[in-house]
Amino acid sequence: MHSKFDTIDYLKTGNELQKRAYEVLTNHCTLEKLKDFNPILCGTIPIDIAIENSDLDIICSHNDKAIFRNTITTLFQNEQNFYIIEKLIRDTESIVASFLLDGFAIEIFSQPIPTKEQHAYKHMIIEHEILMSKGEEFRQQIIDLKHQGYKTEPAFAKLLNLTKDPYLDLLNYTIH
Repeated sequence: MHSKFDTIDYLKTGNELQKRAYEVLTNHCTLEKLKDFNPILCGTIPIDIAIENSDLDIICSHNDKAIFRNTITTLFQNEQNFYIIEKLIRDTESIVASFLLDGFAIEIFSQPIPTKEQHAYKHMIIEHEILMSKGEEFRQQIIDLKHQGYKTEPAFAKLLNLTKDPYLDLLNYTIH
């Protein structure tokens, strides 16, 4: 399945934050450097619900965590505030690296799962569809909740009256 989020070209014609994100990622060849790991930019910036402290979330897929970890460390260890950790997320070994790049907080997240099958990608696609179907007022309400401290999925869950696990409930949400 092909989507507009497969590349970052759509950012070129987006809002100011999206244009700046495109510029930073392009100038630093960030996605190009990660191409062996099938990177996809996910999160709030692509779907235009970012707030001031939103980061650029890049998901990746790795087959060998040592190779991925070493590659990320080699590529980005000299960037400001660089760190890399391994942790279990929903029983899946995950690697998370973080650093600053031209004022943007960058988070690179990788699992041994194809990127389009990861929850972050699926959430973004579903959230984008919801935003397209519910309109601007709904989008503003999500942003307002994010300003109040809500994470993205819990904000959607609150407005959609999803009452169990917002991360899992969203994966099963059907647009009416």
